[in-house]
Amino acid sequence: MLEMGSKSASALRQPGHSSLAYNLACIGVFTLFLAVSAAYLVDELGRMDDVPSPGLSDADPVLQTIAGQELSIPRRWFRYGEQIRDGFTDQINLRVIFPADTAHGTQPVDVTLLPPSRARTSASLLDRVYLHQFADETLDGVPGLVGKPMLAQNGYAGESVWYDALSPNPFVAKCQQPIAEGGTAQCVRTVTLPTGIAAIYTFDASLLQSWRGFDDEVKKWLEPIKAW
Repeated sequence: MLEMGSKSASALRQPGHSSLAYNLACIGVFTLFLAVSAAYLVDELGRMDDVPSPGLSDADPVLQTIAGQELSIPRRWFRYGEQIRDGFTDQINLRVIFPADTAHGTQPVDVTLLPPSRARTSASLLDRVYLHQFADETLDGVPGLVGKPMLAQNGYAGESVWYDALSPNPFVAKCQQPIAEGGTAQCVRTVTLPTGIAAIYTFDASLLQSWRGFDDEVKKWLEPIKAW
């Protein structure tokens, strides 16, 4: 992984590549901003008594087509009421629930589905952008993942990246310290699903502890609706 990062560093010094890296960085920061902002909004909505929690047994499907795939999504899974309609779309905002663990109980995960042209995967950004913005120190706390804080002077204050350094297609998540007092750190991970749809996951940083089983849990929700 680090060898790949070194090759990318050499490439970025060549004419034309610095602007590419800058654009990729902007994409990553903008995606994080949107996803984290949505997470805080949904947290507020989730406190309302009349907002039901999604469940794997939910019915009442809505048919939506994105990136050439028709999905059958239970109405209760949608995060925003204005999106609950059949037809073609270029963005689908969902909320799923991860099972309880001994420390944190059940955890919501916000899932934004997009055409692949509108998102860069976190794994691709790791080598092309993130590795060049890491501070020297290494963070502890998530077994199996390397945690690196981002350089504050480059506009990444309070941000960190956690990744699996041993995998050719690594788990990578970019996390942001809480903006509001009393909040929790939020993480964002972008992947391309087997169907070709891009998925942005926004979740509480405590779920990093379960990173090895993260995709299996998401698959339980996205495969039945034909997004996986």
